[in-house]
This record gives sequence, structure tokens and C-alpha cells, in this order.
Amino acid sequence: MNHRNVWALGTLSIALFLGFASLALASRWLGTQPSSSVQVVVASRDVDLGTTLDGTALTTMSWVGSVLPEGAFTDVASLLGRVVKTSLTRGEPILESKLASQGSKAGLAAVITQGKRAITVKVNEVAGVAGFALPGSHVDVMVHTNVESATSGAGLPKSKIVLERILVLAVAQEAGRDDTRPKVVNAVTLEVTPQEAELLDVARSVGTLSLVLRSQVDKALADTSGRAKADLFAHHQSSQPQSVSGRVDAPRTHGPRTPMARVGATGSEPSSKPAPSGASTGEARGVSVIKGVALTVETP
Repeated sequence: MNHRNVWALGTLSIALFLGFASLALASRWLGTQPSSSVQVVVASRDVDLGTTLDGTALTTMSWVGSVLPEGAFTDVASLLGRVVKTSLTRGEPILESKLASQGSKAGLAAVITQGKRAITVKVNEVAGVAGFALPGSHVDVMVHTNVESATSGAGLPKSKIVLERILVLAVAQEAGRDDTRPKVVNAVTLEVTPQEAELLDVARSVGTLSLVLRSQVDKALADTSGRAKADLFAHHQSSQPQSVSGRVDAPRTHGPRTPMARVGATGSEPSSKPAPSGASTGEARGVSVIKGVALTVETP
């Protein structure tokens, strides 16, 4: 065995020794650390909002770490009879922020935000955004009605958004928020303030309502004045070319071309002098021809 092989074997032996020593030290250090897992109450199955918690919906699981989620529970008995105000999925920790106040009864009333109300409006497949307005979605409410004209007094059709970013609490009699499949229903329950409830009741009494689905993260409000029938064609007319008086210009047409003067034998250009005055009195017109320095008029 030459010197190079001895050096390589020694280096490998030292590396193996250091590796085993590090593993032994790490195992010994982990063995001396106290266990930090805690039992946390979680949902044992999917739970819909407004449901009263019982023993079949709760279980415990180990939570590794010294810091628990804020509002978590470690005892199942302390949660029995509480009502959830949001949908829960299996294995999700039960937090105080997801529960209705103590003493709340099961049902939709337990999930209404304090100071707000729930109102149900009638919709059809089109007005209900083809069933995509699901519990937990946010919608704008638009009304279509006839507005009396200030000049003629006749009713003019007009559409206007009257409420924006309204939370959908339930569709028909279902309040579950974990279902993403569209549901075509005939009624939708919305969460509104008392003032919005009054406005919505007036809107549905004077016209037809439509729901406009909006993004969950879009919180901007649109200040619109509504749209009438005349607005459908306003943009089209404004895009047409207009004259100074404001009228739409008709397309230009080209008139008949005037006959060209015949060129003489010398190849000179036709004269630029005006035609004889007889042309304006209805007499036969002639063609001026220049031959050298002489000007002649030939009648066709």
C-alpha cells in the first residue's frame, strides 16, 4: 500500500468517527429535552355553521410546540353545547373566535354579526348568478325599475346598484359554506344593517332585483348613478365622426370627373384660361386647343 492510499484511508476513518460522534451527541441532547406536545380539541368531522357541538363532533390531537393557537381549547367538556358560527373541517382546531357567544341557540341567528340583520330576497336562476352566490360569498344588489321623467312624466327603465359587498348567509335553507358547487335556488338570505334592510325592502317593492357576484378580496365601492335605455347607444353615437354643428357626417362620395382637354399636335398642355361665357348661358361648349401661338376653339 502506497503513501497515497494510506492518507485516503486515514481521512475516511476520521470522517466516519466524527459523523458517529455527532449523531450520538444529537441523540443524547434530544433525549434530555422535555416533551412539549399538548392535547388540543379539534373537529372530528366536518361541521356546518350554526351547529351545536357535541361529543361526536369533537376529539383531541397532539399539538407539538409550546405555543398554542390563540383561543384553543384543551378540554372537550368545555365545548359541549357551544354553537359554531363558521364552518369547520375535519382536524381543524376549535377556536373561541369561531364560536358564537355563550348561551346562543343553534341555527342561523347564532351566526349573524352583532348589530346586523338577516333578510331573504326572492331570486331566479339569472338573478341569483346561476347559483354561484353561495354562503360566504359577497354580492352587490342591483334593482331594475321605471323612473319618472322630469320632463315628460313617463316612466323610463333604469338599473342601479343599491347595495354593495353584502354577505350571503344562506341559499334556500342551507347555510353551509364549504360547498363550492353552484345551487340554483329561489331565495337568498343576506346579512345587512337595519338601514340596508329598509333600502332593500323598498327596492324589491318597486322593481326586480339581481345579485352581482364580486371578488372576496375586493372591498372597493363603486359610486354609480345608474344606467338607462339611452345609455346603451350613447357610446356608439359618440364614436361616429361629427361635423362642427354636432351632426353625424354622411360618407363622402366622389362626383363625376370633368373631361380632360385634348392635347394638340405639339404636345402642349391645355390652357388654364376660363371657358367662354357661353357655357353659362346654355350654349354649346367648346374645347380650347393651343397650336403654337394660335388659340382655337373646337366644338365637339
